[in-house]
Amino acid sequence: MSEEILKALMQLFAIIAKQDEGLSVNEREYVHTFLKQQLNESSVKEYLTLFDNFIGLDKSLDDDSKPKKSKPKLTSVRDSVKTLGIAKKINKTLTQKQKVVVLVRLFELVNSDQKFTPQRMAIIDTAAEVFNISREEYQAIEAFVLNKADADFSHSDMLIIGAIDHDENNDKVSNYINSPQLEGRIIILRVPSVELYFLRYTGSSELLLNGLPIINTRIYLFANGSVIKQPKGKPIFYTDVAATFLSDSDAINVVLRADDVTLQFPNGYIGIRDIHLQEQSGKMIAIMGSSGAGKTTLLNVLSGINDPTKGKVILNGIDLHEDKEKIKGIIGYIPQDDLLIEELTVYENLYFSTKLVYRDLTKEEVDEKVIKVLTSLGLFHIKDLKVGNPLNKKISGGQRKRLNIGLELIREPSVLFVDEPTSGLSSRDSENVMELLRELAVRGKLIFVVIHQPSSEIYKMFDNVVILDEGGYQIYYGNPVEAVIYFKTLDNQINSDIGECPSCGNVNPETIFSIIESRIVDEYGRPTANRKVMPNEWNDQYRQRHKRISKDENYDKLPEAFKKPNWINQFRIFFTRDLFSKLANTQYLVLNFLEAPILGFLLAFVIKYIDDPTSNVYIFRENENLMPYIFMCTIVALFLGLIVSAEEIYKDRKILKRETFLNLSRSSYLFSKIGILFIISAIQAFLFVLVGNFIFEIKGMYFEYWLVFFSLAAFANVLGLNISSAFNSAVTIYILIPFLIIPQMVLTGAMFNFDKINRALGGGRDKVPVIAEIMPSRWAFEGLVVHQYKENKYYSKFYDLRRVESICNFKNVYYIPELRSYIESYRFRKLNDNKPYISEDDLELLRNEIYREENSEFANKHNLRFEKMDKLYPDKFSMEVYRSLNEYLNKLQDFYRENFNNINDIIDSRISKMVSTPEKRKEYRQLRNDYHNDYLADFAKNRYAPLAIVRLDNRLVQKNDPVYLNPQDPNIFSLRTHFLAPKKNFF
Repeated sequence: MSEEILKALMQLFAIIAKQDEGLSVNEREYVHTFLKQQLNESSVKEYLTLFDNFIGLDKSLDDDSKPKKSKPKLTSVRDSVKTLGIAKKINKTLTQKQKVVVLVRLFELVNSDQKFTPQRMAIIDTAAEVFNISREEYQAIEAFVLNKADADFSHSDMLIIGAIDHDENNDKVSNYINSPQLEGRIIILRVPSVELYFLRYTGSSELLLNGLPIINTRIYLFANGSVIKQPKGKPIFYTDVAATFLSDSDAINVVLRADDVTLQFPNGYIGIRDIHLQEQSGKMIAIMGSSGAGKTTLLNVLSGINDPTKGKVILNGIDLHEDKEKIKGIIGYIPQDDLLIEELTVYENLYFSTKLVYRDLTKEEVDEKVIKVLTSLGLFHIKDLKVGNPLNKKISGGQRKRLNIGLELIREPSVLFVDEPTSGLSSRDSENVMELLRELAVRGKLIFVVIHQPSSEIYKMFDNVVILDEGGYQIYYGNPVEAVIYFKTLDNQINSDIGECPSCGNVNPETIFSIIESRIVDEYGRPTANRKVMPNEWNDQYRQRHKRISKDENYDKLPEAFKKPNWINQFRIFFTRDLFSKLANTQYLVLNFLEAPILGFLLAFVIKYIDDPTSNVYIFRENENLMPYIFMCTIVALFLGLIVSAEEIYKDRKILKRETFLNLSRSSYLFSKIGILFIISAIQAFLFVLVGNFIFEIKGMYFEYWLVFFSLAAFANVLGLNISSAFNSAVTIYILIPFLIIPQMVLTGAMFNFDKINRALGGGRDKVPVIAEIMPSRWAFEGLVVHQYKENKYYSKFYDLRRVESICNFKNVYYIPELRSYIESYRFRKLNDNKPYISEDDLELLRNEIYREENSEFANKHNLRFEKMDKLYPDKFSMEVYRSLNEYLNKLQDFYRENFNNINDIIDSRISKMVSTPEKRKEYRQLRNDYHNDYLADFAKNRYAPLAIVRLDNRLVQKNDPVYLNPQDPNIFSLRTHFLAPKKNFF
């Protein structure tokens, strides 16, 4: 308490004390005792003198002096104004809990001499009004402090501890704890607005409150962790009192039992051994032990995360690991790490968690529920602050822990498992968090807490403690304070029957571990590495002394799991939550949405060049870099899609672990992620294509480029989600990204000709290699090249004609002469050595090609057939067959030559119309310059192929003009074609 507040209190005490007949001996003695509780001896004299001066006594008095009677001073307007001013000063500085304590002390001052005059009560009433203490609580405090010892305490916020006859009509006692061996009564007052408890005793027995004697004329604050010890009978704990007020009568009674539970890891190491315990609702149990003793392992087994190797965990008669579906929603889990969505505010974290739990609540009801929890957690004032992360703190560590607990609180699980809730917190924050958990326990929850090195106050909050030793041995299970006595007794220490300090009531849990881990000393007094008592020996001692808890077969029926939303609503909630978190991350949005247009600008600007050194006019047709630009588009799409998704599931992994207890749909979560990522990729694709194509001056194909870019990025999104879920390290994920992108770069068909890669990769000279078929980058690159070539505004007018022209030219110039060369060898042999011969392979090639030609789109239409196909075999081939075949080839050649000439005439005619006037000639030239690209055309037509036709086994394969050649495989379900085919059989 500050000096300023203490002075104000002395003045307030003095104003009350000098009313009516003035200060009495009892009142001054009360002030003296109050100061002794707050200050050291020297300061007590200073403030007692200050009090005397405020009273207006004739001289300063020492502690043993009796006040001289001063002339009584009635309540004046001046005193009323002064009271109001002092109360307002205190009101600005003290917390509401401290204000309640001050009000109790004011009542206690008046009660010390039983002077309940209107003047004094008016002053207290003024203070209470300024302190914003409700009238109901004011009256309860007044009744509690001022009533006589034998009065009836019928208020609902009062509790009686003592011998109470159940047969008598006790309508005036709302709450009680029966303690038949207690002389007199202990009266407890609860102030619900600040959750404070006050105590007074009406008997004469020697009771101890936290090790200090209770005086029956005093009012005591009954704080969290306090214990009342009586000469006879059981101690009375704070939790017993709080449970009477706070326990939920509608709460289900949950009994959790572990029967000889053992867990052995795959590497053979035993995590926990033969653990046995049984607990029920309304208890908070600590799990303690040295590092590596198996605390978290035990917590994970009890919560159902890990399955035991041996033994069972039973929850109200249900095997927790065999029948997990029956207990969904009953168990809550709070891991050591704070599982919060960092980009969302405190309110939003709780809001979306509530929406995932309760499908029937309206938005207003969810909001009301969240506000209620925030208020109970003491987080309402920071509800609009972003959570942040430990390196970029927006809220304190203690607030993060409380919010973490709130995420479980919101759905009200019956059993709560908490791993290291005080880790990394200050002592004050640790106590706040543990008080919150303690309150949950007294409200009827069963709570298991893994904790390391608790303070005395925190240690005494637990109802029971499970202590583990190295190797997962259970070496104690029972009352926390009794644990100190147990180990001190086994260690033969003096005062082994004392578990806490007699004067201050503190318990030092470190004493336990000092005994457990004590080392043997050598002859020089130095501790060795060997322990005095090994873990298995402690375990044997425990089993000899521990009495097995009998199995309770009468269990409450577990309630149905909470009403989670359906799949659609879960998707919507996950989607909205993820969207809000991304929108709240300004840095994330700026980088993602600036990255695409900047890359598009840099790429297009760098490779946009003017071929003619004497001109400053850019001509799209003459830019050799269009094909590299398309290639880079595919790589950028893959890169952006992977980067935006590679950490999505990895960073949510711990939150997903927590949400497994909610039994939510994983597919709704996954599709919400995909939906958000697809939207981001769609925007990125739009920005990249808009900027890149505009600068490079690719006209009229924005949608097509966007569609291919987005499709490729969407594939990369899904690929990124897969690697995000498969690996547990962000570094590993980002190391893997080049491994995924580089093969896609190599196998697009842009960097290396597919005819010139290793044939072991499944390639052939007639089709795209098998490995390239599964590369989305190849499909994207090929699609853009073909579409850019054949569908641009200029060439789309000629493509169909040019395609027929190309086919006719190929057949006439390359194909038919190649076929003729095989039969000419037969004629050559006939003329030279009169031994006609043609190889079986050549004949098979001829059969294959003539059959394919007869079924081609042109020959089949004009019924160009070879009538002697059955003669194309070595034993049947003759000069007659040779002549027929030669005649057939001549007919084909004439047909294709005629068609070639006709198509050429049509093309020339169409071009002539387009350039018939100077204006049209200029328009034609501009259209060609703006939409057609010569170098892309050369690439699409494979103009630089060394051979136009090659033999592959017993087939002929066309290598030039692939962009005009339809798939040669007649199977309509075949996906495989040659590279740059203008269409596919399937899709």
